[in-house]
Amino acid sequence: MATTTDYDAVIIGAGHNGLAAAVHLTSKGWKVCVVEAAGEAGGAVKTQELTEPGFRHDFGAMNLSMFAGSAFFAAHRDALTAAGLELVPAPHCFASVFRDATALGVGTDVAETKAGIAALSEKDAEAWERMLADFSRDAPHIFALMGAPIPSFQTAKAVWKAWRALGTSGLYRLARLLVATPRDFLDRHFENEKLKVMMATWGLHLDFAPDVAGGALFPYLESMANQAFGMVIGKGGADTIIRAMTKVVEERGSEILLGERVVGVELDEAGKATGVSLANGRTISARKAVIANVHPKLLFDDLVPKNSRLGDLGDTFDDFRAGPGTMMIHLAMDELPAWSAGAELRDYAYIHIAPDMRMMSRLYAEAMDGLLPAEPALVVGQPSAVDPSRAPKGKHVLWVQVRVLPAEIKGDASGEISETDWDQAKHAYAERVLDIIETHAPGTRAKIRASAVFSPRDLERENPNLIGGDSLSGSHHLDQNFLFRPAAGYSRYKTPVPSLYMCGAATWPGAGTGAGSGFMLAKMLAS
Repeated sequence: MATTTDYDAVIIGAGHNGLAAAVHLTSKGWKVCVVEAAGEAGGAVKTQELTEPGFRHDFGAMNLSMFAGSAFFAAHRDALTAAGLELVPAPHCFASVFRDATALGVGTDVAETKAGIAALSEKDAEAWERMLADFSRDAPHIFALMGAPIPSFQTAKAVWKAWRALGTSGLYRLARLLVATPRDFLDRHFENEKLKVMMATWGLHLDFAPDVAGGALFPYLESMANQAFGMVIGKGGADTIIRAMTKVVEERGSEILLGERVVGVELDEAGKATGVSLANGRTISARKAVIANVHPKLLFDDLVPKNSRLGDLGDTFDDFRAGPGTMMIHLAMDELPAWSAGAELRDYAYIHIAPDMRMMSRLYAEAMDGLLPAEPALVVGQPSAVDPSRAPKGKHVLWVQVRVLPAEIKGDASGEISETDWDQAKHAYAERVLDIIETHAPGTRAKIRASAVFSPRDLERENPNLIGGDSLSGSHHLDQNFLFRPAAGYSRYKTPVPSLYMCGAATWPGAGTGAGSGFMLAKMLAS
């Protein structure tokens, strides 16, 4: 059995958090080996020609705003830019379309956004401007909390600085934001239903229907951050960040192994992690750390050997719930959709189709009951409107994310689809999705050149960390967030196994492209 012993750390999984950890560790002189079972790095951040040659589709993540604004990117901007990372700003960020063929959107032009809101409510336009001013004051403290290991001295320092800057009342206000439902938060600040719906839709990007506690933060942050900073996507594809990180790691003399599956974490006689074993029989040793950018259920069910001194580690994470499933539909287009609500919508990076609170609450309840929602929530990405390099000249790609679906189908809320296996039901359900898009943009079907549909089951096949098609790697409800992500006592990336650490969306601060867990863990290890 071949053994390699000259690595400081082995990282299981070449998703963006694992690669971020590798970039930071190599910047501190560590020699790292990243091992990835797939033939391509990136995890859910990949760009591929899924339909026709020349049409580049972001397989999972499209929005790179969290990455662009992250502490990781700030620390390693020069190296990543030199390695070819390119970002493209989207001045028109997101919009929601409504049943009456109107829309409301947010872009970087504050006056333009306010004018759209003022057409619905002058009072709300003023409230929006006040919220934006509050955001400029509150955001540094919120981001400082989300950018700190939890619990830690850094967390305490962030809270103390917030108290010094905002006072006790300000601290209570932020705490209330963290636990509020989207509906309660939005009702407290605005009167117009369309504005509230536009913001609340962001909650469905995580695991938050309008009345789920803890769901107000993401709609607030996304709405205000897009207004203040805009949205960015990757030039040529979201994989620009993966290609750049991979290049940096390899140029520093470390190694990335693709198409190599880890089958176990190696432990010494004292129970300490010392490396990993691969399916090909090779063992890779690590002097300082084994880092698992792997869902904790997969790590402790499959990779960590049973050990009487450690007990049944899987029990610790058995109750870690998945979020709802997701479907991805990728379309190669002759033209962008002709949105009934206005031609200007063709300029937006995201179009949300979730037109009212009642619909959002209903679809969430249906999916949680195992039913295919009668009216799913759609995020229609138009990346080629922002970055024409995604498609041949004059052509386009559409990135359609169907939010909040059951992992296992028990029935159809509309009573139209009889299949209960995703492999049989996915194309019929994709037709329902296209029907909805057609309602808001007639003629869209006629513009489709080719399509690729990925059900929740397909997503898990492509990336086993997406259990049940959960693109979040675990629900973000309050009992699985902050100190409880992924389990009480394990929010600081350590595991019960000495020298074995976790990172990724299943760990704090959760899902998204901000690379927070990989970067924070690497800083802790190489401090």
